[in-house]
Amino acid sequence: MTAPAIPLIGYSDRLSVRPGERIAFKVSSRLEAPYEARLVRVTSADPNPDGPGLREEALPAAFAGRYPSRVQEMRLGSYMVVEDARALGTLPCLAVTALARPTLPDRGLQAVVSLRAREGGVALCIDGKGRVALALDSTEGEREIFPVEGAIPDGAWLRVWACLDLLGGRAEAGWEALDQALARKASARWSIEPRAALAPESLTVAVLDAATGEGLFNGRIEAPALYGHAEPSTTEADALARWDFGLGIEGFETRDRGLLGLHGQLVNRPLRAVKGAAWTGEEMCWRHRPEHYAAIHFHEDDFGDAGWETDFEYEVPADLPSGLYAVRLSGDGVEDSIPFIVPPPKGERRADLCVVIPTFTYVVYGNHARVDFSDAWRERAADWGASPWNPCDHPEFGLSAYNKHADGSGIALVTHLRPMLTLRLGYITLVDQKGSGLRHLQADTHILAWLEAKGHSYDLLTDHDLDEEGAAALAGYAAVFTSSHPEYHTGRTWDAFKAYRDGGGRLAYLGGNGFYWRVARHPEHRDALELRRAEGGIRAWAAEPGEYYHAFDGAYGGLWRRNGRPPQQLVGVGFSAQGLFEGTCYRRAATSYEQRFSWLFDGLEGEQIGCHSLSGGGAAGFELDRAEAALGTDRNAVVLASSSGHPGHFTVVFEELLSHVATLYGDSKDDLVRADMVYWETPSGGAVFSAGSITFCGALPVDDFDSDVSRLVDNLLTHWLSGRVSDESGGGRL
Repeated sequence: MTAPAIPLIGYSDRLSVRPGERIAFKVSSRLEAPYEARLVRVTSADPNPDGPGLREEALPAAFAGRYPSRVQEMRLGSYMVVEDARALGTLPCLAVTALARPTLPDRGLQAVVSLRAREGGVALCIDGKGRVALALDSTEGEREIFPVEGAIPDGAWLRVWACLDLLGGRAEAGWEALDQALARKASARWSIEPRAALAPESLTVAVLDAATGEGLFNGRIEAPALYGHAEPSTTEADALARWDFGLGIEGFETRDRGLLGLHGQLVNRPLRAVKGAAWTGEEMCWRHRPEHYAAIHFHEDDFGDAGWETDFEYEVPADLPSGLYAVRLSGDGVEDSIPFIVPPPKGERRADLCVVIPTFTYVVYGNHARVDFSDAWRERAADWGASPWNPCDHPEFGLSAYNKHADGSGIALVTHLRPMLTLRLGYITLVDQKGSGLRHLQADTHILAWLEAKGHSYDLLTDHDLDEEGAAALAGYAAVFTSSHPEYHTGRTWDAFKAYRDGGGRLAYLGGNGFYWRVARHPEHRDALELRRAEGGIRAWAAEPGEYYHAFDGAYGGLWRRNGRPPQQLVGVGFSAQGLFEGTCYRRAATSYEQRFSWLFDGLEGEQIGCHSLSGGGAAGFELDRAEAALGTDRNAVVLASSSGHPGHFTVVFEELLSHVATLYGDSKDDLVRADMVYWETPSGGAVFSAGSITFCGALPVDDFDSDVSRLVDNLLTHWLSGRVSDESGGGRL
């Protein structure tokens, strides 16, 4: 059953905006009356009545007021378009060819190549019954479908073609499998009513009609071409148009090597750098043999920039403190929120502490439709007054890189230029019987709420800022905190953290499963991120062999560990085990009782730490990181505490396993199911603290922000801000 459309929803053109810069807001309102917009500063996005609750402060803003309601739609589905095809002239005869591998041949009418004119149109299609077909549209809007009898073989690359003699009243179409093992082909010829020559105005690939979005294609297409005669035998030399998808793989334009140079545009960002009909497995990188990757994978549910019109803008005042802000939209009893980050002015620091907000991770997870979604979620959201919209009910805004396309292939390209329901204030990710069930932005506000409660001033930066500015963005801060789950990074963000640490910075990694996957950011379309889930790792889907290199930058994708940069090299711990959203506590190691660490554990009693958390019930849970010297944990790093006794549903990550009984480094699988809390000093005078658990920050608000985890982190930050990294009276460096 289709859920009713969301009545009021919006997004911003930026996730991070500095003082003096402008941010634009785009809104779709189905309300009959105008809606209202206002600005708030946010310090907690947790709707749990037993937690800190939603905490926000209303602020004046020039844009605040009422705006007329209007509906703005987001259209899914990718295709190629030549918007002005009039250079083709008048065509009494034409032949269309392409290589195609349909992935959902029974989905309905799907166009491979389509030409539209005022006098109707013609398209080479898959007819919805697994057959190649020719579709003819008349000026009266009538459509005739001429199918080639015989279903095409599943998963095969085909050469498909259609020929049309409009004046002579003759049409034919056919296909042949390129895999010689299949040795199948079929064709058909028909007599049609003679009609006027076609004068195409637009030409599309992978959609029947771009104006309506009808006939979207699912699968891969290569080398579409158009000829000015009605013969199925063709040569490249006489092609009016022939698009080579092996050219310009990095971008969203296509190049025509035919006589007319009708270059095209890709709409809604289909996936490139995918195996084409010529791929043999001899080369695994598209940069080395682009002719083996001369295909594009189109999907009916691809998405890119939603392209909504701007309703209002906000120029951030010069004196606005760094922090998390949101535009609150309201009207007729419904609300929406559009969060954004305000860093300090570029080149300035307004606090000694910087918290880096993992916006790349937020975008990758954006609109994650989870398999555990049920009515229990709806009931929890209603009981708590949480954000009521869930991506499982509303896939119309495009899903996340943790979901799959309709044809089963993974969603590899994502953007923030669309409504992201998971990025709303008060959004709960899952029903957590022991806590709030938060992840990402909402969970990360536990850090902000804690800083506010303890009176610590802070600046916020984002992954987008670090990727743009590199190490300079972090330079000069006395301490830098990560969030609960900084999972996705480009080379520039990874390098920025490393440069800060190696330059004497004090880096606290307060999460788990961080610095795990490599992503690429498009050099021109800066909103677009690309992810290739290559080789191994805990994965929602797997990239096909031969498709591990990003299209955007040509770099090898997958785990940072597979790229020679295990997280242990940066923060001392790396992803080791995962279970359900459930946590336990840490147990202090003997070393933690040494005098040199007395400052860190001042005020803590007992052997256990973090037995209560608003995330999964315990500070060590869900996704756990451990120290491992073989993967780069610094030889001076000290394991201060470790978790144990995790339930049986926790499992070691796949990259640690050699077989069903053997692990890569000789430990038993049970030994690898743990979170390690580590600390060490760097040769340059800095230090690193790592918690090794996603649920760690959920313990900060416990006991009115006076939990043992709260005291521990407060001791750490206070010590670092004083200019010290260890207790010199206790032995100096670790």
